[in-house]
Amino acid sequence: MDRLAGLGGAMSTRRTVLTLAAGLGAAAGLGLGFLGARHLWEMFRASRQQHELVKVAEVSRIFIYPVKSCKGISLSEVEIYELGLKKGPLKDRQWLIVDEKWNMITGRVEPTLVLVTVSDENGYLCLNAPGMEELRVPLKLPKSNPVKMCRVWGCDIEGRDCGDEAANWISTYLKHSKAFRMVSYEPSMKPRYPKDKESPFRDKDKTVYNDLSSCMMLSEATVEDFNTNLEKKVKMENFRPVLVVKDCKPYAEDTWKDLQIGTSKLCRAMSCTRCIFTTVDPDTGVIDRKEPFNTLKRLRQCDPAEKHIYKSVPIFGSHYGIDKPGVIRIGDPVYMVVKH
Repeated sequence: MDRLAGLGGAMSTRRTVLTLAAGLGAAAGLGLGFLGARHLWEMFRASRQQHELVKVAEVSRIFIYPVKSCKGISLSEVEIYELGLKKGPLKDRQWLIVDEKWNMITGRVEPTLVLVTVSDENGYLCLNAPGMEELRVPLKLPKSNPVKMCRVWGCDIEGRDCGDEAANWISTYLKHSKAFRMVSYEPSMKPRYPKDKESPFRDKDKTVYNDLSSCMMLSEATVEDFNTNLEKKVKMENFRPVLVVKDCKPYAEDTWKDLQIGTSKLCRAMSCTRCIFTTVDPDTGVIDRKEPFNTLKRLRQCDPAEKHIYKSVPIFGSHYGIDKPGVIRIGDPVYMVVKH
């Protein structure tokens, strides 16, 4: 593993000592006494803490899924911001298909959604699907379109209705008696907080229409190792990560904590739980409902000490929170931040 050593919050020794002395004097002058001095001393220790960067992998693939459950877009670089990943006007899972009661609809119940391709052109979100004419929805919706409260995994989150044309297109494509609609998240709306559902997340972690986190990572080695247990091999696309890494051991992504990739910083929260969505063939839109989910349930159970978190749901891949926005590119080293 490659190692880079550096000082976090680097200050010259002289400047640090002078700052500390001035702070202690101020604390004494303000009558803060021992507690104030102790706080300043802790700040001093933190400023001198060494951070070692250890290369643990390399970014090999990047995806975003602008419309939840639709086909992902493969990218060579992506911008990381507080709510996830974005490329130009397309943000990961910022559009959502809902039923007439404004509950989310995903590939678990409508598996052919994975065949819908998404792009943007001249201010429009463009959707294409087998047997359908292209749908073009304005990226900036009219304010006259109503904002609805939608349900995503039992949580309320707003979305602006994308209009009747989009609703008719989706309902026609899915060939269902139900009426479907599509909504879009806007920056002024309140995000979801994963910690409300799962305690390993931090208060500051945010997401929109994602299942749980805004950044799910999986390694090539993990999928390759898992495939040795399957008669019919599966693809990375069965698991719908946003970041794929290589040059690491299988399941290594479950052992990392703080990461620096490109100009961004991430922090692992928990493993990614899995369901029958993994059994949807990303090339045909056909759901098997058995594999690879049955094998996941057999081989990918959590440590007994974590049963209170995952129960008997299989885990595969890792959720990461965003500590620092930035840019990630294919080929970027993945550094684990080791604090001394």
